[in-house]
Amino acid sequence: MLELRLPKKTPPGAEQADPPGTAAELDPSLAAPAEDAPPAREVVRAHGINFFYGQHQVLFNVEVTAYEREILALIGPSGCGKSTFLRTLNRMNDTIPGARLEGEVLITGQNIYAPGTDVIGLRRRVGMIFQRSNPFPFSIAENVAYGLKVNGLAKKKGEQADVVERCLRATGLWDEVKDRLNKPALALSGGQQQRLCIARALAIEPEILLMDEPASALDPIATGRIEELALELKEKYTIVIVTHNLQQAARISDRTSFFLMGRLVESGRTQAMFTNPQRKETEDYITGRFG
Repeated sequence: MLELRLPKKTPPGAEQADPPGTAAELDPSLAAPAEDAPPAREVVRAHGINFFYGQHQVLFNVEVTAYEREILALIGPSGCGKSTFLRTLNRMNDTIPGARLEGEVLITGQNIYAPGTDVIGLRRRVGMIFQRSNPFPFSIAENVAYGLKVNGLAKKKGEQADVVERCLRATGLWDEVKDRLNKPALALSGGQQQRLCIARALAIEPEILLMDEPASALDPIATGRIEELALELKEKYTIVIVTHNLQQAARISDRTSFFLMGRLVESGRTQAMFTNPQRKETEDYITGRFG
């Protein structure tokens, strides 16, 4: 089997509940938790999702759950439906003529496909970072503040400047751009532009961040910065990320869901799935036999 170097996920200060060599060493979720440890809060639950483009069905009875302050990776070969599924979580597919969903998507317990749902409000709560950075042809500062303005959240000039600085600091950009905030955002490097787009999403204070292969067009150094940023952001946000990079999923995700031909094949703790997959299709994919 392909050897993947997996970072240990044991929380700081946690005791090793089982002796070395047990299942808990591979998957800390199997170790005995502290008695006073609160259960993880369920943030996203997709139940019985079937999705169609016209008459063509692309998702089949998908069931996925994401928890508070974790990174959930969606993996699978091209065309398996993972990006389509990601877009169901903030109804981005609504803009596609003929697109239709059956089932429920619950965000903190509320069905986002229920009649009367405020879709604009939903997209404030569930931000999206696309595969290619898409900064607007404005200044760096105006890009970050754009969401405040279009969502009617514009603050006084001084407060808005504070939001811009806070979000640029959160994405590690502040020290790189603080002396050129009024310069065009399009003059930034590709990696900087992607982090700027993340800062723009953070400005409206979402609960969940969806990332659709955010580092696929970046060089290894910029990719590393995006991964470090994702690990920092999960301290506050739930992140669902689509990636073709299995090493990336192993490095940063807490849980992984494997899609194949529009179906969810396997879902679970990343370390457990990558070291001991329960389905042959999963093993074949992560060992490079296809995909």
